[in-house]
Amino acid sequence: MIVGPPLPPLESETVNAALARAASSAHGLVFVDAYEQERAMPWSEVRERARRLAGALAERGVRPGDRVAMVLPTGTDFMDAFFGTLLAGAVPVPLYPPVRLGRMAEYVRGTARMLEIVGARVLLSDARTRLLLGGAVELARPALGCPTVAGLRDGAVAHEAEVARDALGLIQFSSGSTVDPKPVALTHHALMWQVAALSQLLVVPPGSPPTGVTWLPLYHDMGLIGCLLEAMYYPGNLVLLPPELFLVRPALWLRALSRHRGIVSPAPNFAYGLCLKRIRDEELVGVDLGYWRYALNGAETISAVVQERFAARFAGVGFRAESLMPVYGLSECALAATFTAADGPKREMRVDADTLAATGRVSAGARRIVSVGTPVPGAAIDVRGDDGESASEGRVGRVWSRAPFVMHGYFGQPDASAEVIRDGWLDTGDLGFVHGGELFITGRAKDVVIIRGANHSPQSFEECLGSVEGVRTGCAVALGVVPPGQDDEALLVLAEYMPGAPAGLEARIAAAIVEHTSIAPYAVVLLAPGTLPRTSSGKLRRGEALRLYLSGELEPPSPVTPLRLGAHVARSLAAFARHRLHQ
Repeated sequence: MIVGPPLPPLESETVNAALARAASSAHGLVFVDAYEQERAMPWSEVRERARRLAGALAERGVRPGDRVAMVLPTGTDFMDAFFGTLLAGAVPVPLYPPVRLGRMAEYVRGTARMLEIVGARVLLSDARTRLLLGGAVELARPALGCPTVAGLRDGAVAHEAEVARDALGLIQFSSGSTVDPKPVALTHHALMWQVAALSQLLVVPPGSPPTGVTWLPLYHDMGLIGCLLEAMYYPGNLVLLPPELFLVRPALWLRALSRHRGIVSPAPNFAYGLCLKRIRDEELVGVDLGYWRYALNGAETISAVVQERFAARFAGVGFRAESLMPVYGLSECALAATFTAADGPKREMRVDADTLAATGRVSAGARRIVSVGTPVPGAAIDVRGDDGESASEGRVGRVWSRAPFVMHGYFGQPDASAEVIRDGWLDTGDLGFVHGGELFITGRAKDVVIIRGANHSPQSFEECLGSVEGVRTGCAVALGVVPPGQDDEALLVLAEYMPGAPAGLEARIAAAIVEHTSIAPYAVVLLAPGTLPRTSSGKLRRGEALRLYLSGELEPPSPVTPLRLGAHVARSLAAFARHRLHQ
């Protein structure tokens, strides 16, 4: 077992109290658009707008403890809805907007399911997004419908309910690779303990402004808790870019960091890789990343190669390799479970992949695994074997976490909660080992590919495809499948190709895997861009991909044309009309 340092005293015990404290500061939010035009909103304005929306919700019939779902892009409406819900004493449930327009039927079913799971009393949206939500509203039937934030806000009287520290402060759906994401329930107290732990780790250097920059979506923990709530708790400034803007022009992220002298900005590994691929030298003119002290890297498997290349590529504009900080966490832990030290040496191990797969023991080899550090303040990590006992150092087992910010449970799902929480410990579902007092993650337990009795992580096959020309970055999955007429599992690779990919891509994928792992795939299947199923946070859903492949349902998304989009809007509006008739 490895244990983090003690937690600092809490500055605020509820999100509502933290917002009131932030409102007395000179800091706030800055929203950046595609033209790099900015709109500032001090925390005092955030709170005042939220109080008015809280009044509107109360007037409409929302009561303390009610669940208020919201489907909103990054912007002022999201802030009004999220903080307004909290000030009304209700529980915000951020859901992801319809970003994959070629899979609208799937989106409608998934959104309706999440609304039903939490028993949402109302769904908040904006005028544009609302046009697409009628089908989900008709299926889930929230009692108070789907009003727009702007419509509620106009003419509302300010209101603020009393909230206890042990009241639910957030339900966030897990972003794991399961078919049905689970509703992670977090109390106000848990949220405050998490951001207090982060505040102890993300220390502002003397003379630097307390400024973070993020493009991460606010419907998941890294953007919502790690960026928004952390900036509020500090209190400090937070610069926000829409996620879709980063995906199109990743240079805007670095330019915002430079312009605002941002010291902290987290991102998943793929984002650092996207910067390497998409940012041109001319977009970096005048950029200075010398203030970026905490470049956190988490939420998915961390590539040592990508980190090295990112540090080398942007060293010329002031980026320091020491700023890269691999971290580990999950929704059920509120956010962060382990951190690497700022400005300290970052550890990695080169292990023998065959020995690791066959025996679960660490020995010297060629596969690079990055350390995700030590437990954050207040947390403990234990790696356990199949017998439930703590594994010895260098032995792979299931990763368990204990902390005051671990979830209350899955909302309304006591059986599912009991499966993962035992004696105050959370079974993360991840595999890893401890070495030298630090945690190393090797993969998800349910994603293990078993070949000739050896347990291989899918990442050991996938990570070597980043250099194969024609494969979309981060768009390949390695799966175990039993071929027809055989008894043993074999390796199946599903990979999305880039438009204009050279011929013979299947053979080059297979050759790359054989070179790096000595295991030949049973089959390599090329897929059109956007075919592989993903979670709301963009993670690949390996289990769902295998299910769809075996059932013959793995198909590319429908082309998004004005006619198709118009037809969906028409169906959505008709669904709203039917819903009103049944109210």
